[in-house]
Amino acid sequence: MNNLAFAMTALWFRLRDLFSPPEDVLREVDIRPGFQVLDYGCGPGSYSIAAAELVGQSGRVYAVDVSPLALQSTRSVAARRGLSNISTIRTDCATGLADGQVDVVFLYDTYHDLAEPGRVLPEMHRILKPAGILSFSDHHMKEGQILSEVAGTGLFSLSRRGKKTYSFLKQG
Repeated sequence: MNNLAFAMTALWFRLRDLFSPPEDVLREVDIRPGFQVLDYGCGPGSYSIAAAELVGQSGRVYAVDVSPLALQSTRSVAARRGLSNISTIRTDCATGLADGQVDVVFLYDTYHDLAEPGRVLPEMHRILKPAGILSFSDHHMKEGQILSEVAGTGLFSLSRRGKKTYSFLKQG
């Protein structure tokens, strides 16, 4: 993505955040201090920043994106806000994190655009703790498609449907 395209996308997300603040969305996930959170497809970092404030200094947020512009944006916002508990990872799938390291994974408005979604869900499953949660939202997909794509893998089961997100529990 070039600089102009990223700037337009970031502006769109800022507008979205005015009407649907990331903090409101994350209330459905029940993030607690000390949690390890991964924001897959973090974009300009709206959810990563909100999560970093929720997990506090005892927690960690991993902001993951394929775009170096997205990661730089997230680092810049974190620095301006004095947040030192965010790490960025540039990848289109493999995170490099340990098995069972993460409490919650965000997969927000990204899944529909993945080149190989069949590779991403197993990676999210691998890094989640045994009772880990995959928090999923994609306004480009209907509920039946979300349930089929995510729960249909056998890696996750639907735990709860909130107003803005689906919470899936790690299976096995």
